[in-house]
Amino acid sequence: MFAPMSIAAEKPHVVFVTGDEEYRSEESMPMIAKILAKEHGFRCTMCYALDKDGTINPSRLDSIDGLDALKDADLMIMFTRWRNLPDEQFQKIQDYANSGRPMIGFRTASHAFKFNGGPNAKWNDAFSQNIFGQKWITHHGHEKGEFLTDVTIVDAQKKNPILRGVEPFKVPSWLYHVQGGGDELTGDCVPLLDGKSLVSGHERAKKTDRYPLVQPVAWTKSFTGTSGKKSKVFFTTLGHPSDFKAESMRKLVVNAVYWTLNMEEKIPEKGTKVDFVVPYEPTNAAAGGHRKSQKPQPIE
Repeated sequence: MFAPMSIAAEKPHVVFVTGDEEYRSEESMPMIAKILAKEHGFRCTMCYALDKDGTINPSRLDSIDGLDALKDADLMIMFTRWRNLPDEQFQKIQDYANSGRPMIGFRTASHAFKFNGGPNAKWNDAFSQNIFGQKWITHHGHEKGEFLTDVTIVDAQKKNPILRGVEPFKVPSWLYHVQGGGDELTGDCVPLLDGKSLVSGHERAKKTDRYPLVQPVAWTKSFTGTSGKKSKVFFTTLGHPSDFKAESMRKLVVNAVYWTLNMEEKIPEKGTKVDFVVPYEPTNAAAGGHRKSQKPQPIE
C-alpha cells in the first residue's frame, strides 16, 4: 500500500525543491505551482537556493531555503542539480524521501546532489538512482536546433491516466541517456514516453550502439525507504525551460501530480487544465544565466 496524504485530498500541500544552475527551475517550477494553486486549489510552497540578501541564486550550491515545509508536505517535487547541502538540509530531504510520501523529479534530479567527500558522498548517485530510477550518465549533446527531441507515447501506456490529453510533442531538451548500451533503469520503472534525439553528437561519433537515439523520457516507479512505506514516484528527463511551453508537457506534469497523490480519478479524459495563469517567457538554459536580483514571490 502507498502511504496516505497527511491532509485532506481537496487541498494537498506541494513543496517544490529547486536549485539548478542551468535549466531555470526557479522560473518553470513557480509557473507550475501557480497553475496548481489557481486552477486546482493546491497549496504550494517554493524552496530556492538564496543568497544572503534573499535573492534567488541557483548557482549557490550549498543551501536551499525553506526545507522545513517538507514536514507537512503531501508531495515533494525536485528539480535540483549537483547540490552540496549541509547535513541538516539534506536530512530534511532524506526524511521526506523515506516517509513513503510521493515524489516527482525533473531532469537534473538524476544528479540531484554532489557531496565533496564525507558520509553523504555515497548518495551522489544512489539518491537519484534508488528514488528516481537512474543516475546521470550522458546526453546527446548541446546541439543547435529549435527542437532536439521528438517525444512519443509508449503504446502500452496510452490509457495511463498520466497521459490523458498528452499528445506527441517536440522539445528543445537534448536527450538524456538512461537505458541501453549496458545501462538500465532501476527498480520497477514503467516508461510512459519515449524521446528520439533529432540531432545527436553520439550519432555523429557513431556511438549509437552504446547510446541509442531513442530513450525513455518519462516513467513511473515506486520507492520504499526506511519507514517501510511505499512512495509513488514520477520522473521525467525533460525540463529545458522552453519545454514547458508545450501544453502536452504541462499536462504531463499536472496529471502526474494528481497521480502521485492518488487522485487520478479526478484527471479528465482530455487531461488537467494547464493554461498559463501568468505570462511565461523563460530565460534560456545556460549555466549561471539566471535573472539576477530576483526575490521569491508568493504563490497565489
